[in-house]
Amino acid sequence: MALRGTNQEFGRPYNRRIVLETIRLSAPVSRADIAGKVGLTVQTVSNITRELELQGFIRGIRQRAADPKKAFALFGEMVRDIRAVRPKGRMLGIGMAMPGPIGVESMSFVGSTTLEGWQGIDFAPRLEAATGLPAFVGIDIAAAALGDQLYGAGRAYRDFYYLYFGVGLGGTMVHDGVVMRGARGNAGEIGHLPLVPGGELCPCGNRGCLERYLSLDALDRRLRRKNGRADLRTAIDRGSPVIDQWIGEAAPLLRAAVVTIENLFDPETIVIGGMMPESLLARLVAAAEPLLHSIAEHDRRTAPRLTLAREGKDGVLRGAAALAVSGVLSPRFGLLFAGDEERGERDPIMSPASKREVAA
Repeated sequence: MALRGTNQEFGRPYNRRIVLETIRLSAPVSRADIAGKVGLTVQTVSNITRELELQGFIRGIRQRAADPKKAFALFGEMVRDIRAVRPKGRMLGIGMAMPGPIGVESMSFVGSTTLEGWQGIDFAPRLEAATGLPAFVGIDIAAAALGDQLYGAGRAYRDFYYLYFGVGLGGTMVHDGVVMRGARGNAGEIGHLPLVPGGELCPCGNRGCLERYLSLDALDRRLRRKNGRADLRTAIDRGSPVIDQWIGEAAPLLRAAVVTIENLFDPETIVIGGMMPESLLARLVAAAEPLLHSIAEHDRRTAPRLTLAREGKDGVLRGAAALAVSGVLSPRFGLLFAGDEERGERDPIMSPASKREVAA
């Protein structure tokens, strides 16, 4: 008999047992997969599993999310270690890249592509308190694009789109050298475009979202379904029919994403990078050829339509550092210190290193 839940409130005890039975039959299993099996929303399943954990019926294993208290303590230790390595150096500030979006009830901190358990945290003040440095927090997609614009393939372009393959999928436009972040800093959630009608249930509550098929999480889930706890790096090195099949199915979706981006934003090129291993990303890009027709096929084109980034994980790290540098050097940040020098407070870029270490 198929196990199906009900979204009616009076069915909560029934749903609790349906979820528990699904876990018993399929564990280990993610909340998103449970939701897909029983026909409930991911948020409903999350609420039920949280109750079951508190009652001791199940044990949750968080594969990505670090404990916030331990994480901020670690950030403080990292800053102290860096200072010990370069005692005469100066730190301008510290940047932190977070998976987005932030402040969106149905999408933030829900599912394996986010940091579950980090809701309600005021990131910048906590980071400043832990490190003693001016702190700047941004979405990982925007940070990666900024890092690429300053240090990577994006340096050759003024207008490019950065498509980021991480655990999820995101992207953002860089226009005239500036990362376009949107009204609330959440621009770039291309992974939540519902491009597969009636497709897999996404933690955001919609079905057929792009990142359910085109992301590291999508590939990892497929490997685990076929081979248990298969390691992605090992599967890439040894070769895997699961990866071959995934590339064949994901390439048309990448093709659709590319033509959508080009027709909406008219970039000089689309830079593709992120946490996905470069060899795998290159195979996926090659499989997406030939690309669909779009406004990118103009007669004065000199740049390739797709450009592979070479920074990998370092792209986000460099971007997070760039958040701090660009933030402290911003004229708007300088306004915070207007008139403060007379009261003994100094702009970080003018404070002596002996008084306050605040440069990179």
